[in-house]
Amino acid sequence: MSTHAKRERLLLADLLEAAGPDAATLCHAWKTRDLAAHVVVRERRLDAAGGIMIGALKGRLDRVQGEFASKPYEELIQLIRTGPPKFSPFSVKQVDEGANAVEFYVHTEDVRRAQPDWTARELDPVFAEALWKRLEKTARMIGRKAPVGLVLRRPDGQTAVAHRGTPAVTVTGEPGELTMFAFGRQDAARVDLEGDKDASARAIEAKLGM
Repeated sequence: MSTHAKRERLLLADLLEAAGPDAATLCHAWKTRDLAAHVVVRERRLDAAGGIMIGALKGRLDRVQGEFASKPYEELIQLIRTGPPKFSPFSVKQVDEGANAVEFYVHTEDVRRAQPDWTARELDPVFAEALWKRLEKTARMIGRKAPVGLVLRRPDGQTAVAHRGTPAVTVTGEPGELTMFAFGRQDAARVDLEGDKDASARAIEAKLGM
């Protein structure tokens, strides 16, 4: 059976291919070419990918990612579609699923939701549950920089506390939408916020994510 990560990988590759190299994304100033280069470097150049999390290595990451962005766009798409090389830890199914299911979902939506005519994608219940389980496990890390108390809540009432504090804001939505909110795409997430107006505004503007 195909894993969630594999399905999202192929969907991301298809969307990037259809959009072309110069389409907008939700990733700041990145175009689709830049996003494709990021995905490739992350799983094929571990010597540079550390710059995603470690500030001291960001210069090397930017340099290597720029080199990949200058490659033919079709080559980048093919590298994404075929997956990591055998020597990469991402080639292990369990690692790929744990590290990439959410990553590829978010980047797929980065491409989709940057378009003015995007529509919500209905996720299958199994994948939605997987996204929620990931949020439950990582909520505290994701929300550590939140300037207000932050609670993530599904429509059925299940909650995950991302940040303890007052005033508090409760963000309600389906797991996919909560994932987008929690990974810094607050403006593009279809969620409802409960809390005072100022606290809600601060939650929307907060720097969230891993």
